[in-house]
Amino acid sequence: MKKLLILAAIAAVAVAFFMLDLHQWLTLEGLKSGLGRFESWRSEAPLLTAGGFFLLYVIVTALSLPGATVMTLAGGALFGLWQGLLLVSFASTIGATLAFLVSRYLLQSWVQSRFGNRLSAINRGIVRDGAFYLFTLRLVPAFPFFLINLLMGLTPIKAWTFYWVSQVGMLAGTLVYVNAGTQIAQLESLSGILSPDLLISFALLGLFPLLAKKLIGWIQRRRVYGRWQKPARFDRNLIVIGAGAGGLVSAYIGAAVKAKVTLIEAHKMGGDCLNYGCVPSKALIKSARVAHQMRQAERYGLEASSPRFSFRAVMARIHAVIRQVEPHDSVERYTNLGVEVLQGHAQLVAPWTVEIRLHEGETLRLTARSIILATGASPAVPPLPGLDDTGYVTSDTLWDRFAERDTPPERLVVLGGGPIGCELSQSFARLGSKVTQVERGQRLMAREDPEVAELVQTSLQDDGVQILTEHGALRTERRDGCNYLICDHQGQEVVLPFDELLIAVGRQPRLTGYGLETLGIETQRTLTTNAYLETLYPNIYAVGDVAGPYQFTHTAAHQAWYAAVNALFGQFKRFRADYRVIPWTTFTDPEVARVGLSEQEAIERSIPHEVTRYGLDDLDRAIAESERKGFIKVLTEPGKDRILGACIVGEHAGELLAEFVLAMKHGLGLNKILGTIHTYPTWAEANKYAAGEWKKAHAPDAALKWLERYHAWRRG
Repeated sequence: MKKLLILAAIAAVAVAFFMLDLHQWLTLEGLKSGLGRFESWRSEAPLLTAGGFFLLYVIVTALSLPGATVMTLAGGALFGLWQGLLLVSFASTIGATLAFLVSRYLLQSWVQSRFGNRLSAINRGIVRDGAFYLFTLRLVPAFPFFLINLLMGLTPIKAWTFYWVSQVGMLAGTLVYVNAGTQIAQLESLSGILSPDLLISFALLGLFPLLAKKLIGWIQRRRVYGRWQKPARFDRNLIVIGAGAGGLVSAYIGAAVKAKVTLIEAHKMGGDCLNYGCVPSKALIKSARVAHQMRQAERYGLEASSPRFSFRAVMARIHAVIRQVEPHDSVERYTNLGVEVLQGHAQLVAPWTVEIRLHEGETLRLTARSIILATGASPAVPPLPGLDDTGYVTSDTLWDRFAERDTPPERLVVLGGGPIGCELSQSFARLGSKVTQVERGQRLMAREDPEVAELVQTSLQDDGVQILTEHGALRTERRDGCNYLICDHQGQEVVLPFDELLIAVGRQPRLTGYGLETLGIETQRTLTTNAYLETLYPNIYAVGDVAGPYQFTHTAAHQAWYAAVNALFGQFKRFRADYRVIPWTTFTDPEVARVGLSEQEAIERSIPHEVTRYGLDDLDRAIAESERKGFIKVLTEPGKDRILGACIVGEHAGELLAEFVLAMKHGLGLNKILGTIHTYPTWAEANKYAAGEWKKAHAPDAALKWLERYHAWRRG
């Protein structure tokens, strides 16, 4: 209501301004005709006239009324160059700031909530470089004065920053106009103030902030590199430290464009994903799923049976799968691609120099114009008292630790309710372990919508997993030959016996042992990088888990493209890493796959949205396969088919999500998905039916009623 009243008051003043012909006074002709009267007022009451002029100028600019240019001329004509400059400079800046604040109060929240996703890149740019942008605009009088005020009010720039940048930035233009006002009698039109030469000068002046920014960047680089001696020549174009997904893709791209690239890996090629994460866990999930299907065979018209197996054989299969995938990431493959692969520990000793302690015992130093850090992450282990006595495994160590077991752990406690914990809890439960999953939060999978987490939790419980939420681990103990995890639950201690404790509370980037401290490279949980993935040193980049913000293999590979291209060709063109469309999947049963906004995030961030749901229990293929659990949920802009996010819970959710990822990446809406032929009967049809649900909800009811009448008329 307050906003409407303010808007009505502004509109009323503007209407009165024109109805009373006050705008005639703020034209060049009006100024000339009334100059004698103004001068007499100034002679009789100089302070009152100056104050009235100042206040009127503030009002005109605050309300974005036409006439600010003429008033600037009047400042020079009435008060002379210096007094006029003083009055106009402060009046124009105060008025502009008031217009800025009015725009912010009336429109910013609405604009940001309506177009927040589209404006996110602009908002980040304003937060980072808003003063430079504004200063550039203020230096060029050709940019509409009032429009800058109103548009800047819609951005996150601080009001004080807007004020002082405007004060300084408009000074040059104000001086020109006030000076022109001292020669008001000779002016025939406003266009005569700015000659082509003067406009060119202003345009060049407008480049000053950009040049200043470049200069500041150059000074900062000089300061950063000041204590280091840059090599006269380099051994390599690119050195990549770490042969996980990010490192392998970086090296591949470098070799593909014929750069001389060295890839250094201290442990196993392929990194965590191949050796400890994605590949072995999915192999385990498949074995557990088959065991589960054998028990549930009656669902398919078969006789149910209890699976008989050797756990040692299951683990042997997992290691066989790793060996089958290994050639994709092997030393031989990358050597054949043109990459020099060194196996040893790498450490930065200078911004361009890496020291490598090879496994054979030799130490060598290599220089490179650019270096990419892709050192990955390792499982986080909380400092629980007693862990050394009871022992534990992580998602990295369990594959070797359990390889020689004939049976799975009888009592397994899984600490952590995130994706890794849920995947492994369900798998071991299906293979016969008595699994207890402990989560200190209120529910599992806290990043997903509550209904998603609830469906997954129910599925895990159906498989025999005991889930204890709001249980915080305190310590472990070994008593009488048994191991126990002690948890706090609402002030009471809960004792959980276990044979094996699996810690899955998250992963932490590998930041130590690489010389980051020597170079002073900043870390804040991850390596601190800019939008181009550069660290403190512009020639040293970081990708993958060590850089964040996402810890996914596919994100590491995505970042690697930007880092490699910027590292090799950044002197010509640099690219900002694009995180607008990042998908991920949790491989529980049912799978959970998501891209973009979740409903929970949209509500928390007050982003207007519509939710469209399609239940997989209605899908023919799901019915045929007796896999009817789950749904598709799509978030769209209100009244539009533009996709803000999609979540799929169910069979093959990870594969089904790809269509929504493609649509969001290329700006395709639900109408495009609906208009695409999908093979029958497939799981992918579910995406089309979800789009159809949106279409039904937005059917043009009025037009359909007229069509009904038309067809009735056609029937006679």
